[in-house]
Amino acid sequence: MQIALAPMEGLVDDILRDVLTRVGGIDWCVTEFIRVSDRLLPAATYAKLAPELARGACTRSGTPLRVQFLGSDPACIADNAAYACELGAPVIDLNFGCPAKTVNKSRGGAVLLKEPELLHAIAREVRRAVPEHIPVTAKMRLGFESPDGALDCARALADGGAEQLVVHARTKVEGYRPPAHWEWVARVQEVVAVPVYANGEIWTLDDWRRCREVSGAEHIMLGRGLVSCPDLARQIAAAHAGRSVEPMAWSALEPLLADFWRQARRKMSPRYAPGRLKQWLGMLSRTYPQAMTLFQELRREADCERIDARLGVFHGETEQKADVS
Repeated sequence: MQIALAPMEGLVDDILRDVLTRVGGIDWCVTEFIRVSDRLLPAATYAKLAPELARGACTRSGTPLRVQFLGSDPACIADNAAYACELGAPVIDLNFGCPAKTVNKSRGGAVLLKEPELLHAIAREVRRAVPEHIPVTAKMRLGFESPDGALDCARALADGGAEQLVVHARTKVEGYRPPAHWEWVARVQEVVAVPVYANGEIWTLDDWRRCREVSGAEHIMLGRGLVSCPDLARQIAAAHAGRSVEPMAWSALEPLLADFWRQARRKMSPRYAPGRLKQWLGMLSRTYPQAMTLFQELRREADCERIDARLGVFHGETEQKADVS
């Protein structure tokens, strides 16, 4: 069984990838999508969105990183994918799942599920452009408004050269509203000869067990469930191996939260760092009452030094110059 950390724009950046993969249980992770329109992106784009490429394309825990692209121009995506491989990307992933209106309006993400022939063309051109030993994978939803074309889209991607599919078991219109239609993951697996991962509404061990029973999927991708419960992958891996499951206590999470803040302080300007901390605390509150208490305490706090003191982070640990871009 493989457990992947989902790519989530504006949430799972290199800092959170670092912290979550250190908890354990995650086999691989993916960058936030790199948007491609009409040009070859500079190395600086990859340094910002995929800094792990400079460290062997792995997080500090040694978890492999895949580079994900979003766009609708097959040739342009292919050129950028080839360049990413030169920079060290070990796997190229293609995004056909993003439901954001701004992304879809510019012909990116889930809107392309209306055009399976274009999905095939993108996968084909990327497969042709990158070295043979570099896998090409893809993430898709069930469709834009309905899942009626899901099987055609899956076939198009697999036939185009995608060696693995992650299926977020909802349509674009459904967004992130429950339920996830895990039975469609099973239907996709029936029509393609590549591994299919199940994604969507896996918040707990019991959710994973139900997903596995309904979807038949051996492999999973965890998104908001893992951000809200940082040891969810570790719990699932232990249960799958027949080992006892001991959920992470808040006391064990606190040092990771402090390190997340320390890294956010180094990377971001004081204007933005507190918001990133509060964003994660808000999601952690689903699992930990202590996170909600801390969130309420810091809700209106914008002074980074006062947050340092509250989290036990010394000023000297955060005084590297912030990236304010």
